[in-house]
Amino acid sequence: MRKIRCPKCDEFVRFEESRIEPGHSLLFHCDNCGKNFSVKFKSKVENKQVDFRYGHIVVVENVFCEKQIIPLQLGENMFGRRCLGTEINAPIQTGDMSMDRKHCIISVEQNKVGELVHSVTDYDSLVGTFVMNDILQKKEKRILEEGDIITLGATTLILKKGAPE
Repeated sequence: MRKIRCPKCDEFVRFEESRIEPGHSLLFHCDNCGKNFSVKFKSKVENKQVDFRYGHIVVVENVFCEKQIIPLQLGENMFGRRCLGTEINAPIQTGDMSMDRKHCIISVEQNKVGELVHSVTDYDSLVGTFVMNDILQKKEKRILEEGDIITLGATTLILKKGAPE
């Protein structure tokens, strides 16, 4: 089973993956708000390549969300709960209400010798940002290493510095 978000109320609508035919549209009905909508599924050839040269974040699957892989960009990557109207460049699709819409910033910068340096700063979230079970202090910038675990609310993220395997 897969799920897709309703464009009206932002709730998940579940559907059977075997019904997907690339290049065709499926009609959906949201039981929450009653909206009918269609989605056209692209063929795999049409999907654009994702750039993983700055690393990526793995969102660990839990009761609120499925596993996600979010590529990092050079500069600031604003992480938070995906919500209509909130503009962030690294949204996490989750039902975890303990994660703020704008929760933390993961920065990717190059040092003087050209190595990538990853760091995280809490964005004044309500429950805080944890790195390896240690809460970040207000305005603290913590350097991240490969495999570090970041916790936003009830959601766990893992930093990976290369492309996904």
